[in-house]
Amino acid sequence: MSNTIIILMLGVSTFLGALGLIALLWGVRTGQFDDQSKFIDAARYDNEEELRDAVMMEEKKKKHEEKRKEEKTKKNYMPAD
Repeated sequence: MSNTIIILMLGVSTFLGALGLIALLWGVRTGQFDDQSKFIDAARYDNEEELRDAVMMEEKKKKHEEKRKEEKTKKNYMPAD
């Protein structure tokens, strides 16, 4: 292989490695890998019944949020003059 191809391959691989490192550091800094509730919930909900209850509570929370959004859009409705 020619020297220019080797130099080009080294340059591209170094650039891609640096880009991956920058992406990893950005993810760590912005908290993309933080999942603190995972460990807390694992200790709190360790049997099947409590897990079902937790899922049911999450569903109720989502329904409540959707209902609030719908009510908010209805409040802003004004009929035409």
